[in-house]
Amino acid sequence: MTDHKAQIKRINRIEGQVRGISGMVEDGRYCVDILQQIKAARAALKQVGLDILDGHVRGCVAGAINSKNPDEVNEKVDELTTLLKRWEG
Repeated sequence: MTDHKAQIKRINRIEGQVRGISGMVEDGRYCVDILQQIKAARAALKQVGLDILDGHVRGCVAGAINSKNPDEVNEKVDELTTLLKRWEG
């Protein structure tokens, strides 16, 4: 299992950033400033997702390949393919 401590720290920072965006909206801050913060939060979430995806490929998918079990390999490849089809870039 992947150690997600770094991702959890980043997600906690993003959570604080989102609370800040909420405060900006409540305070009636300038729309462009709010949108810039939303873009930054989305980019941060995307990066966390990519880091977790990298860990999945290097851990779970590579483990299935190393097992040399065709059913396990096919399952992980199908899972990854389905995920990537849904992934919003």
